[in-house]
Amino acid sequence: MNTQKIEQTSPAPSGNTPHFDVLIIGAGLSGIGAAHYIQSRCPDRTYAVLEMRPAMGGTWDLFRYPGIRSDSDMYTLGYAFRPWREAKAIADGPAILKYIRETAEAEGIDRKIQYNRRLRGANWVSAEARWHLAVENTQDQSIMAYTCNFLFMCSGYYSYDEGYTPDFEGLADYQGLVIHPQKWPEDLDYTKQKIIVIGSGATAVTLVPELAKKAQSVIMLQRSPTYIVSMPSKDFFANWFKRVLPEKWAYEINRWRKVLFGLFFYKLARNRPNFVKKLIKQGVSKVLGKDYDVDTHFSPKYNPWDQRLCLVPDEDLFLAIKSGRVEVVTDQIAKFTEKGILLQSGKELPADIVVTATGLKMSVLDKMKLQMDGQDIQLSNHYMYRAMMVSDIPNLAISIGYTNASWTLKTDLTCAYVCRLLNYMRQIKVQTCTPRVREAIGDDIPLLDFNSSYVLRALPNLPKQGTKKPWRMNQNYPLDVLTIKYSSLKDPNLEFK
Repeated sequence: MNTQKIEQTSPAPSGNTPHFDVLIIGAGLSGIGAAHYIQSRCPDRTYAVLEMRPAMGGTWDLFRYPGIRSDSDMYTLGYAFRPWREAKAIADGPAILKYIRETAEAEGIDRKIQYNRRLRGANWVSAEARWHLAVENTQDQSIMAYTCNFLFMCSGYYSYDEGYTPDFEGLADYQGLVIHPQKWPEDLDYTKQKIIVIGSGATAVTLVPELAKKAQSVIMLQRSPTYIVSMPSKDFFANWFKRVLPEKWAYEINRWRKVLFGLFFYKLARNRPNFVKKLIKQGVSKVLGKDYDVDTHFSPKYNPWDQRLCLVPDEDLFLAIKSGRVEVVTDQIAKFTEKGILLQSGKELPADIVVTATGLKMSVLDKMKLQMDGQDIQLSNHYMYRAMMVSDIPNLAISIGYTNASWTLKTDLTCAYVCRLLNYMRQIKVQTCTPRVREAIGDDIPLLDFNSSYVLRALPNLPKQGTKKPWRMNQNYPLDVLTIKYSSLKDPNLEFK
């Protein structure tokens, strides 16, 4: 795609150039939430949502692989302002997509979305105190000019163009079908097929039990194990609260129940990792039986929450293994062959279909060119302020969720903060807000404290954080409620002009 400088690809703004007080990029879970907050808390601001695809929903519209579901409970993945009404707390993809669409339609947000609009470049023009944007029409690849006072990036954390697939030796020799879950064929019939799913993350553990319902056999081939825990898809107490309490009270109680339990378990895992390892292992052994080799297939070498834990509802993966419909193989791939995959142990696994559930390509700003007065900005040279704004870059917010809890918990707080900031700027009659590093903020540390492969591959291109607040991301929702929701905007780290 064309990645030339903005001034070479975008027509100069004119009297007909669309201008908005706020432009929201992305119409997924984060973008629709951002639109709600802007129009409800800053009703005097004009805004639009630019979505590069022809439909809203983001992840939940893009991914169409069998069994797609959340790996977080919907009382925390759902919006703070709109209760989750379904019985299942661990919801499937279509139910989540319906929830997003109903939210947008109920509030008229759907009328503010411009589809097939991909942000290719953003240039902050200091003399005008506004962003000049190069926006591609993805239907005809033409470039249009937009301007805005405030740019709110809600486009997620990974590239929608393609997922990550390692450069496997011999892949060209394989005679079967290779699929990445991000590009699942709509008309694929895998009935009675031999399937290998490479990977052991959230996508793999979702796919495997679902594929096993029709396939002849399914092998989950993993290089190393992942911590996997089971949870009932329906939360008995949550549904009880919904029956006996007003909807808003029940939702708030259920939300905080889930938040506090998740935080407790995370802290327990970090402070007493061996105890939590034992607890998780016992849960797996209870279903698979004492004769199953849990140590080989479900006992990682790293500590819990060094990488994200995988959640399976109602023990579905373990029950599929126990039934014999699914086999877990822990080994290294030597190469692909004509008929399947040859392992380093010397064993060959035959397959009609290989699914490469090998991860995402992380991309915080999705390959867009970011500039200030025509000069390129390298994000890796900047710091994140409250994990939502970027040092030395005016009027820009990025919606980034938690890694140890539901994404939406943090994005809700980010949206509320942005609205508070916009209203404060109008109150004190200023046009710009720029985070500035005024004093030592401690050692540079990665933005995401995670050793998952997709994170490690992306770290060189991400902004940094320090060890001192407000330049350090809290992975703690209750603490963020206090430090973000109720913090003073009269912060020496913020420069208003």
